[in-house]
Amino acid sequence: MAKFLDIRKLTENDPDKPPKVIFLDAVGTLFGVRDSVGAAYAQVAQDFGVSLEAESVSAAFYQAFRAATPLAFPQQEPSQVRLLEFQWWKEVAVETFKLGGIIEQFIDFDSFFQALYKYFATAEPWEIYPDVVPALTYWRSQGIKLGILSNFDSRLYGVLTALELSHFFSSVTISSEVGAAKPDIQIFITALGKYNCEPTEAWHIGDSLPQDYQGATQAGMRAILIQR
Repeated sequence: MAKFLDIRKLTENDPDKPPKVIFLDAVGTLFGVRDSVGAAYAQVAQDFGVSLEAESVSAAFYQAFRAATPLAFPQQEPSQVRLLEFQWWKEVAVETFKLGGIIEQFIDFDSFFQALYKYFATAEPWEIYPDVVPALTYWRSQGIKLGILSNFDSRLYGVLTALELSHFFSSVTISSEVGAAKPDIQIFITALGKYNCEPTEAWHIGDSLPQDYQGATQAGMRAILIQR
């Protein structure tokens, strides 16, 4: 696995053969949850009179998240996508608190989840990794186009803006809108199509071996696994 600075050096050391476009995963590659998922959940829960133990909530969340179906809605009307995103994350949250044996503590879980969902659409729970902006700035200065390629939902647009990252990217491709999630080759094909770009002319950088590295490799792109 590579460090972000090492990846930047790949383009610095071989300036004659730069990629036409570099696609980047979002969460876990460009930015991550500040402190922990459990800490963020606990912060919002306080407003609803519920005290949570962050570490156990985090463990339950990742168990629920890994067991969930992909965040993609094939053959669905675009007008329904945002509602489906909300429902998908609510199911993950419900399963998280069921696994933790604490869902009964919420008098009004629906209101709590609405607040939680809105919270993660802001900059507050996120932090940009310190090596990201220098690398993005360098690649843009070299005329390399940058795109987001993420298994996330439409809140990502607002998060990128709130984190002051959106101006680096000329495209955002997300699984919930494409109807296919990494490592499905279709999401990579969709992203490439925005640049009229051959797979061999593109890189994809991400933190997941099966989703990012293996998915991009299968699509014919140069894949780079980031270490976070």
